[in-house]
Amino acid sequence: MSVILDVEVPNANDGATTMCTRHRRIRLKPSISILYFVPPATVSLSSCSGIFGDVQWRSRTQEGDSMDLLNLTFVVSLAALLSLVCCSYPVSAGDIVHHDALAPKKPGCENDFILVKVQTWVNGEEDAEFVGVGARFGTVIVSKEKNANQTRLSLSDPRDCCKPPKNKLVGDVIMVDRGGCKFTEKANNAEGAGASAILIINNQKELYKMVCEPDETDLDIHIPAVMLPQDAGVTLEKMLLTNDSVSVQLYSPKRPLVDIAEVFLWLMAVGTILCASYWSAWSAREAATEQDKLLKDAAEEFPNRRSDISSVVDISTTTAVLFVVIASCFLVLLYKLMSYWFIELLVVLFCIGGVEGLQTCLVALLSRYFMRAAESFIKVPVLGAISYLTLAVSPLCITFAVVWAVYRNTTYAWIGQDILGIALILTVLQIVHVPNLKVGTVLLSCGFLYDIFWVFVSKKLFHESVMIVVARGDKSGEDGIPMLLKIPRLFDPWGGYSIIGFGDILLPGLLVAFAIRYDWLANKSLRAGYFLYAMLAYGLGLLITYVALNLMDGHGQPALLYIVPFTLGTFLALGKMRGDLTVLWTQGQPERHCTHVHLQQSDEADGGEER
Repeated sequence: MSVILDVEVPNANDGATTMCTRHRRIRLKPSISILYFVPPATVSLSSCSGIFGDVQWRSRTQEGDSMDLLNLTFVVSLAALLSLVCCSYPVSAGDIVHHDALAPKKPGCENDFILVKVQTWVNGEEDAEFVGVGARFGTVIVSKEKNANQTRLSLSDPRDCCKPPKNKLVGDVIMVDRGGCKFTEKANNAEGAGASAILIINNQKELYKMVCEPDETDLDIHIPAVMLPQDAGVTLEKMLLTNDSVSVQLYSPKRPLVDIAEVFLWLMAVGTILCASYWSAWSAREAATEQDKLLKDAAEEFPNRRSDISSVVDISTTTAVLFVVIASCFLVLLYKLMSYWFIELLVVLFCIGGVEGLQTCLVALLSRYFMRAAESFIKVPVLGAISYLTLAVSPLCITFAVVWAVYRNTTYAWIGQDILGIALILTVLQIVHVPNLKVGTVLLSCGFLYDIFWVFVSKKLFHESVMIVVARGDKSGEDGIPMLLKIPRLFDPWGGYSIIGFGDILLPGLLVAFAIRYDWLANKSLRAGYFLYAMLAYGLGLLITYVALNLMDGHGQPALLYIVPFTLGTFLALGKMRGDLTVLWTQGQPERHCTHVHLQQSDEADGGEER
């Protein structure tokens, strides 16, 4: 990208400001120039130790200032997007065993609520499979498929089974409707008629936990009881009415201790932060090099001035706190308004962010090979000046996002979601920076408390974990919100996905990226710097999260609960031990030696001696 620099210089005689135009063409590196959808109208480069005064370097594209509106729109969109993607959703594998303290246990009614597979066989051929939930009472359902018998399914007469069935059941599984009497009464009547198990069909599409009444004592039910959703009951009834023989197999397989999906998800999260950190550090170093070049050339002409330029968004302590407040408000909004149309709105927003991220990443990669296309611009109404490379790449990105949105409920759609999500995370970590360790500490500490509150404490206020409900997409009819990275559980008999929220990558990723930028600007080696240890701490913290996930029977875990102490604690301890904590905490960057400033000062000294 070629730019013309306009430099404002105070007049030495009267202090008035005049415009001195210095025409010099420079090439901004691709990683800087493509941070926005179009080349930025204002690019700034940080000064060197604050030696120059307040020279304002203003970069204008050859096409003029037509992009101000688009850049303003981008900044507003970025703020809204950050409040969305920085929501930290729990690492989760899905709950199979439900421990419900609100449903007290008593003798004969003390089973855990477990999910049950109901495999059907029609005329001897395997057919549809349904998922139900076991009751608090009755015998425990076997866990292995090979130990589960194929048993004939019969329809109860009367349908609610509140009276002993008229049809004789010789070891059959009986299907009954919910309502009319207690669950335990239905089970006792079915057992008395000779049934080997009872399937109770709910009158709604959701599952319901079958418990015992407070006044029920001395329960002695010796058949398993399972509730199925309403739509499963309709399908089973059609099977019974249109076929000669329908049999079912009831079993509740256990999840494997570790699934390979968790390994891939760990690699995906760590790899994303690794790539984003190196990209951020490379951009910072290139910006510093370019800035030194500009300041060196301008030192003699504009003494005692300061270049105050930045191509990134630096977070302040106030912004760090506001991020968490906005994320909390947005999370409650999601929880209260969770529905199909609201998920559709989130999908649209995710696609917009994903297109922006994917376009940014692709242009960054391709601009090295198509430099001429990356540096040639064309004016587009409303959008302003856009490079030919951006015009070529953007339709592909838009098409990719639209195809994913249309087919997002297919089994392979997670691939497209992860690609868009990773591209978005990379772009955000490239644009948004933590300027010092103080801001990083405030941001991660707030995220730490945010995660704990909305996963654990919110149960006391809302009677369920708000964050887990939102992450799963309960009440929406969808598989959850799209602001997640997910991988299908390959060796889990229950299927499902292992997921991790964007916030669990973005928030610690900001600190890790800060570490490598500091190391590179300070010319520290890998072992002598902070990045290696911050990266290892993040990986270990995420690994501990998965250990806790498996120890808690797949219940969602707040990843920042484990990641923040490892990552932030390692950084603080290492900085204190090396004596760099003060610089890291306040300045966030090492003092840089500027040779051109000393040359300028020497010239001034020589001039003074001559006088």
